[in-house]
Amino acid sequence: MDEIKFLVDTSDENKRIDSYLTEKVDGYSRTYMQKLIDDNHVRVNDKEIKSNYKLKEGDVVGIIIPDAQPLDVKAEKIALDIIYEDDDIIVINKSQGMVVHPAHGNHTGTLVNALLEHCDNLSGINGIMRPGIVHRIDKDTSGIIVIAKTNEAHLSLSEQLKNHSINRRYTALVEGIIKTDHGTVDAPIGRNISDRKKMAVIERNSKNAVTHFQVLERYNHHTLIEARLETGRTHQIRVHMAYIGHPVVGDTVYGFMKQKFDTNGQLLHARLLGFIHPRRGEYMEFEAPLPDYFQNIIRIIKGKL
Repeated sequence: MDEIKFLVDTSDENKRIDSYLTEKVDGYSRTYMQKLIDDNHVRVNDKEIKSNYKLKEGDVVGIIIPDAQPLDVKAEKIALDIIYEDDDIIVINKSQGMVVHPAHGNHTGTLVNALLEHCDNLSGINGIMRPGIVHRIDKDTSGIIVIAKTNEAHLSLSEQLKNHSINRRYTALVEGIIKTDHGTVDAPIGRNISDRKKMAVIERNSKNAVTHFQVLERYNHHTLIEARLETGRTHQIRVHMAYIGHPVVGDTVYGFMKQKFDTNGQLLHARLLGFIHPRRGEYMEFEAPLPDYFQNIIRIIKGKL
């Protein structure tokens, strides 16, 4: 592990500790620095601090950067729908039912397992269980996800996510008829206090969350919408649509326990992803068509099947 110390001078007084360390230590994001602070790998004057600590002249800042741990995730030969790939990134159309990275209860069959078989290099910023993973989409949500091959690409994409400059558009089929042609749900999301596995619109211990939506088609009892994410909270679209009384079809967590259609999960598809290429600096945009099972449900609703 590397241990680094800094002495704060007048020019850095009143800066937040996480911002200060991002400037001082090359190659690491502010998010990563916040994680080191939370894990007690950063101390000021040999005392624990929080990420919002404001520096004072004469403070001694110590930071320990842990050694990279050996990867303990097995590569697996799993077919991937690769839309685009170069030396910096991979853009993939993830199928419904695939978990993005290994976690408790899901150590095999994930996107990460497949990526380790497909390529030799993935960014290591998000740790040994999530190499290359910059953002996630839920297991039963299909659609586009971008993977970082290098730490530089990861940092660039993470910064774009943080600044809300990445264009993310989803298609969803929701219950009921939405009367307005478009709208915005601006409601904070945090852990459900009665069920920690679920998220909820809640004021306490939450983060701001904003979802914009536009109606694409209306049917007898359902509405097809496009949702645009301004923020990226866990289960955000699913939680927000349920919050306004229009849960996503197939979502038994936030919607109806008994579903009319056999969907194997929510009808939510990450259709479009646009971002600035980390190396070339040009805007790139990728789209993935609605999966067949999604289109079939729409045909059933329209009476065409």
